[in-house]
Amino acid sequence: MKLDIKLNKFLRWTFLSLLSGLLAGLSSSIFLILLSLSTQTREENMFLLYLLPLAGLFIGFIYYKFGKGSEKGNNLILDEIHNPKKVIPLRMVPFVLFGTLLTHLFGGSAGREGTAVQMGGTLSDNISRFIKVTAYERRVLLIAGSGAGLGAAISAPWAGVIFGMEIITVGKLRLFALYQCLIASFVGYYVVHFLKVPHTIYPTVNFPQFKVSYILYLILAGILFGLTANTFSRLTHFITSIFKKTISYPPLRPFIGGIILLILYRLEGSYQYTGLGLNTIQDSLREQSHWSMTLFKIFFTALTLGSGFKGGEFTPLVFIGATLGSALAIFTPIPFELLAALGFVSVFGGAANAPIACIIMAIEVFGIEIAPYAFITCYMSYYFSGHNGIYQSQRYFSKKHQKAFHLILSLKRMLFRS
Repeated sequence: MKLDIKLNKFLRWTFLSLLSGLLAGLSSSIFLILLSLSTQTREENMFLLYLLPLAGLFIGFIYYKFGKGSEKGNNLILDEIHNPKKVIPLRMVPFVLFGTLLTHLFGGSAGREGTAVQMGGTLSDNISRFIKVTAYERRVLLIAGSGAGLGAAISAPWAGVIFGMEIITVGKLRLFALYQCLIASFVGYYVVHFLKVPHTIYPTVNFPQFKVSYILYLILAGILFGLTANTFSRLTHFITSIFKKTISYPPLRPFIGGIILLILYRLEGSYQYTGLGLNTIQDSLREQSHWSMTLFKIFFTALTLGSGFKGGEFTPLVFIGATLGSALAIFTPIPFELLAALGFVSVFGGAANAPIACIIMAIEVFGIEIAPYAFITCYMSYYFSGHNGIYQSQRYFSKKHQKAFHLILSLKRMLFRS
């Protein structure tokens, strides 16, 4: 009898997880294809940039008139994971999908993975409208769907397995949904590949032999990555609060933000900070970047998202981290392409409070050789990014600075023992 109950539970979870991954994979595939078309259309018709304020007005109006809480995005998903109350409205999927596509079509500086996370989590949660589930099962489906969305969007399924569980409570990774996340993330990943959705391919990184003398430089780089993540998060939240305080009518916020962005794009002149900026990320792994690229992307993305445009933070943070790491190489004996790869994962790891998922992501994107380097920089970035990440609904299990002190002591002992 007990065996039958356990088997039924296992089969039920397998089915629900497969369904979650299928929905995340299909939604991510549709989104990535449409986003590629939007980006290509903008690059071939740069006059579309001049319509950015009107696109912002439209996005703001639609969310204001029909959004009903959907503007909280990933924070709404985290709130429901912490305290399940009611199913996330299905309208969140088309809202964030088309809001992100319009942002990119008209030149906003934003990402894509956050959108995939929102769609995966929302669609998984809406399974409960057709299949009766408990509050606990809802939590697990939200976690599995969110992670599957990320894994499918960045072609890193193992990172997707951990991501959903890691971002719930900062400082305490609980693997209570490991099986469900494993199934959902890999199903989502294989759906995207089965549909032959193109993914970004990054240049190969040549790894030097790991030297103990690198540890101090890696610690310092990790600290700077963390401080940069903190700066991005704080600036985005600050701009959001300024726009809310000074502009009472919500649709006008992205309209005004679009005007400011357009003026600044014109003044800067290169237009390389519009959209995802994938070419610049790839270039930072081929040749040394200039530190000004990091600063420009931080500000343009914070203004885009803070004023009310839609899109994720992941790719902009990858841009910020990769260009910063590449520029830092002038001060270290570490090759610039390795530091760029470390910045690629570490800044997001600090901003999202997800160091483990980002170490795994580094291995999936760049190979197992990056593991010892990524361990140091991802954790240092996480510890020094503070308690003000991109997801404001995260809960904190412990203070970061205590663990940071112990990690630095351990690395110091290793360094001097050698």
